[in-house]
Amino acid sequence: MGRKSPQAVDRIVGRNIRLRRLAKGISQTELGEKIGVTFQQVQKYEKGVNRVSSGRLSSIAKVLDVSVTALFDHGPDHIRSGRDDEHSPLELLSEPQALRVVRAFSKIGDPAIRRSVVSLVENLSKEHKRD
Repeated sequence: MGRKSPQAVDRIVGRNIRLRRLAKGISQTELGEKIGVTFQQVQKYEKGVNRVSSGRLSSIAKVLDVSVTALFDHGPDHIRSGRDDEHSPLELLSEPQALRVVRAFSKIGDPAIRRSVVSLVENLSKEHKRD
């Protein structure tokens, strides 16, 4: 019998591990050291290439200071509906640059400046599509 390949829920759990890790400012190496695996293994978990065992998931949740169930957020609904989760806002936040933008944006208190920033980014994305 062949090795079972990861399912959609494995990718969702991996994405949530990455989001929580980035939000806490923890590197893959640091997380790996705290849970007893290499940073390469953390990468595989985050990409959904390797499944996370229940014991390891519990350790990860403890390091990230979240419940195990928080790492399954949005899993069942997306799996049942068959939607492709690759282009969701949560997926985008797994990119370090996007997280930096969100953090910086959250520090802007002036609503007019916030609207200007949104407008700028929208215009830049339109220009990029034309290229």
